[in-house]
Amino acid sequence: MSYEWIALLMFSSMMLMLMSGQRVFGAIGFVAVVAALFLWGDGGSEMGFSAAMKLMKWYPLLTLPLFIYMGYMLSESGIADDLYRMFHVWMGPLNGGLAIGTIGLMVIISAMNGLSVAGMAIGASIALPELLRRGYDKVMVTGVIQAGSSLGILVPPSVVLVLYGMIARQPVSQLWMAGVFPGLMMATLFIVYIVIRCKIQPELGPALSADERRIGWAEKLRLLRAGILPFFIFFSMTGLFLMGITSLVESSAVGATAATIAALIKRRLTRQVVENTIRKTLGVSCMFMWIILAALCFGAVFDGLGAVKAIESFFVGQMGLGPWEILIMMQLSYLLMGMFLDDTAMLVIVAPLYVPLVKILGFDLVWYGVLYTITCQIAYMTPPFGYNLFLMRAMAPPEVTLSDIYRSITPFVAVMVLGLIIIMMFPEIALWLPKTYYGR
Repeated sequence: MSYEWIALLMFSSMMLMLMSGQRVFGAIGFVAVVAALFLWGDGGSEMGFSAAMKLMKWYPLLTLPLFIYMGYMLSESGIADDLYRMFHVWMGPLNGGLAIGTIGLMVIISAMNGLSVAGMAIGASIALPELLRRGYDKVMVTGVIQAGSSLGILVPPSVVLVLYGMIARQPVSQLWMAGVFPGLMMATLFIVYIVIRCKIQPELGPALSADERRIGWAEKLRLLRAGILPFFIFFSMTGLFLMGITSLVESSAVGATAATIAALIKRRLTRQVVENTIRKTLGVSCMFMWIILAALCFGAVFDGLGAVKAIESFFVGQMGLGPWEILIMMQLSYLLMGMFLDDTAMLVIVAPLYVPLVKILGFDLVWYGVLYTITCQIAYMTPPFGYNLFLMRAMAPPEVTLSDIYRSITPFVAVMVLGLIIIMMFPEIALWLPKTYYGR
């Protein structure tokens, strides 16, 4: 059997196991180890051990549990509740103002935790009931929360970009910087859509009633203080890192410590909050580590087969495609896989194939990391198995049906596709900041 057929058999076997409901790390790792044993005999058994040692030596991996801890500490301690109350008072008088405030909340939450799950949990548990109670259209607001929460994997400190940086061997600091302007641009596009939609159909996002607007400036300024702690956390983590005072791992430790201190200052650092935070952090961190371990083993087998060269030969030699056509096909394949897999699974399955090919084609790997992340945002929200769709269904009240959730994402997916096209056409939106700061 040729190496091309072996690679195809490995990939199809893994996809079959995933579709049958097996855990991601189990499917990837099993196929990798079995293939290694069949191809190289007893020597192939060392691949799993070698991957484990490589994983343990990755010092930047320490950032994962620390960032995850920080996000859950902010969520469990209720600091996000204060932020939403602030946006409610300041943005409520506008048509669609609370929806705009929700996007603002999601940007801040994203800048503090790096995960879309935390933003989704906060949006669905805090913002969604308030928006529905004030007469907002349920289809629009569920789309707002899903789209806003997806910013967590693009705005630094994005955990997905940390994973991409490890697999693609790219500096995480540059990837974070590359995600700043695209993330803000995406949030701005969401807000523009909300403003235009509520201008045309004011009933979709009614303004606050006259009674609710009668809040004095003293109360408004007091509520504005809710943004001080999140700003302090973000500055202590990202600001110190960008100034060169702390390293990447140290900045994640500073962020986790600052989140804990913030909960203590708010007098919300209870035993229950600490227990829930640690339990969730441990669960998510272990999941990521098992997946990375399996991916490293899978990637080593693929490298040994020469699969990257085979794919390059197929696209460039046999199909005669140009670099941009190949890149577009890659993005479309991510969208297709995103209907069935989460972002981490997609990354570890195809990164060993796509990242070397992107480099061969002459594209910037930092820029491609942003493209991959935006594509993951879109894939998160596309049926039939978009990750955010089911998270929203699990957290939304009964009156929000699965049909409502599916209908809600259509305009926001269109906005995201527009954002992806803009970044592809103008790479400097992503690359200007890391180039300016690091002189790339």
